[in-house]
Amino acid sequence: MSELEDELEARLREIEDPLVGEDIITMGLVNDVEIDDGTASISLAFNTPFAPGELELGDAVREAVADVGLEPNLYAEAGEEQGFDEEVMPNVRNVVAVASGKGGVGKTTVAANLAAGLEDMGARVGLLDADIHGPNAPRVLPVEEEPGVTPDEKIVPPTADGVKVMSMGFLLGEKDDPAILRGPMVNNVMTHFFENVEWGALDYLVVDLPPGTGDASLDLVQTLPVAGVVIVTTPQQMAVDDARKGLRLFEKHNTPVLGIVENMSRYHCPNCGDEHDPFGRGGAEEIADSYDVELLGQIPIHEHFGADGTADPAVKLEDSPVREPVRDLVDGIADRIGEVNRRKVADMLDLGGREEDQSPADGRPKGGAGPKL
Repeated sequence: MSELEDELEARLREIEDPLVGEDIITMGLVNDVEIDDGTASISLAFNTPFAPGELELGDAVREAVADVGLEPNLYAEAGEEQGFDEEVMPNVRNVVAVASGKGGVGKTTVAANLAAGLEDMGARVGLLDADIHGPNAPRVLPVEEEPGVTPDEKIVPPTADGVKVMSMGFLLGEKDDPAILRGPMVNNVMTHFFENVEWGALDYLVVDLPPGTGDASLDLVQTLPVAGVVIVTTPQQMAVDDARKGLRLFEKHNTPVLGIVENMSRYHCPNCGDEHDPFGRGGAEEIADSYDVELLGQIPIHEHFGADGTADPAVKLEDSPVREPVRDLVDGIADRIGEVNRRKVADMLDLGGREEDQSPADGRPKGGAGPKL
């Protein structure tokens, strides 16, 4: 390597991933470096578009390039080690599941706000309402048009505020018709959603799973490379106990648990100014401590989050008091997905036995080219 290349690599080794605690060269996050005519083109093994943590790492790389007198040209390139599967849903970069142990805890509201929040960052997002028996996602992200059909009979999901939405509710004759399906039929519906919906290129597919530990959840983790799952609960002991069961299901199937969201965590009285805990306190913290997972956020009781679904998602309401905690939740989930993806790259590097002193471009598998950073 030239003196300039040596200097740039040394500078890149000073950039540490704050969530993992290793530098980006040692972790294998630098796929390739090419210096030509005063420009350093750097391929980074990033797979979490618009996640705040990866944007900050990208800025640090730009600064390192500028420090050695070069112009930066950064782009993301994810591989199979990050779950980028070229056979199952090849155009979807990250599948993110939102689950709960029981119904009525606000799981769909969390899923819809997560999808809307990621889209608001600039990501390409789809929302799959896989709650077969209670498809309510179109109520939180109101869809004004019906799904389309391609010439090869694939379903084209309609959009709501830029998010592509697919739901069992679109396949029912009337809004109030029940989805009366036994286990094998649920499996067929899930397969249909995975294989016969024309999602296009997505940075994130948020999957709103049915409550509990049934067929739909098993189909998801056994069919798709899931980047991670978010568990939603309320502080109530019954909800907490059921959330633990859901968490253990995903752990048994080696699906990363991104963390716990506690909904309905408190109520701020607009009249007296006091805070109340009608559903108890500390339930999600108890799970987080017991299973060593992250408490992603605590969302208070408010009409903008989980009411009748006629307004925009809370994450997009500028004057809503719950907008900030919901946006913080979206940022936190995106960062956790990024952390999980980058740890996968580092783990694959360790399994491959590559020495730390080898060059960044040495033998990296590539695929799933992403946008410039």
